[in-house]
Amino acid sequence: MNENTSIVHANAALLAVEATEAQVPVSSDEIDDMLSPARRRLRLPQGVLQRVAGVYERRWWRDPENGWRQGIVLAAERAMARAGITRDQVGLLINASVSRQHLEPAVSTSVHHALGLPRSCMNFDITNACLGFVNAMTVAAGMIDSGQVKYALIVGAEDIEEVQRRTIDRLNSKDATRADFNNQFAALTLGSGAAAAVLGPADLHPLGHRITNTQARAGTEHHELCIGDMDDMRTDSQGLLENGISLILDTWRGANAAGRDYRSIEHVIPHQVSMVYTQNFSKITGVGMERIPVTFPDWGNVAAEAVPMTLAKHQENVKPGERVLLMGVGSGLNTAMMEVLW
Repeated sequence: MNENTSIVHANAALLAVEATEAQVPVSSDEIDDMLSPARRRLRLPQGVLQRVAGVYERRWWRDPENGWRQGIVLAAERAMARAGITRDQVGLLINASVSRQHLEPAVSTSVHHALGLPRSCMNFDITNACLGFVNAMTVAAGMIDSGQVKYALIVGAEDIEEVQRRTIDRLNSKDATRADFNNQFAALTLGSGAAAAVLGPADLHPLGHRITNTQARAGTEHHELCIGDMDDMRTDSQGLLENGISLILDTWRGANAAGRDYRSIEHVIPHQVSMVYTQNFSKITGVGMERIPVTFPDWGNVAAEAVPMTLAKHQENVKPGERVLLMGVGSGLNTAMMEVLW
């Protein structure tokens, strides 16, 4: 029995995708220096982030208050310009960020205002951990297919400096243990950045990149493997890796059994977590590493924006007629795979 959610998209296309890198590079060597008290007391070796996760650098915003919003605006303006549409044509704005400074109002409201979008543009947030951006694209594609909206703007930005500084402070406290370091290790691999994508009707944009289908699957029995907020994130990294890869494999097999033939796809962009995760994904699916662009060594794990930012960087390498698989995975666990025909 195929337990995937399977959605065939009829008339939705990706018209543009753009990214904004946060301005301040923070190397893993610098994180090691910040963790010097913890490393001395707990006898932790230097270079663990590089060796274990393959993360050598991540980025923070220059403006800690508004950098994330400025990043969204810049990415969105570039995406609209590339798509050839104006603000007045956008009928739907979805913010897919994990990061948020407050619970209310929705982050989309400040982005809607900052972009000067029309009052007729419906806006809301979709949050599903690191899967949010791909989920938002699926929702928007469905609304375009049904004729409810013509153009949709999907945005998101992550701002992880505060989380990482607080994590470092906790680990440097005299009460922190090696178990605490292991549980909070994943928080140190995160990175800041922003992305924006414009979706529209494929029949009006023959040069657009048609969104053909989405495959999704839930593994919510694992919802306690990673629990975090803007202060603290604790992760069972091994459990997340094993069960996340298993869920991906089940979804992959279900899609291929249904005739999607993901095995021959030219470009696969998985969520950017670590080298261990990426190599495991490559091994279980048979997709060679040459087909998988990676950005986590330089950007870290940019949460929901990891997939669109990587696509934005890689898109010039995709030829017309080739297929791209956008594969998001979110703590919870949930996964979704969206196929785009370039």
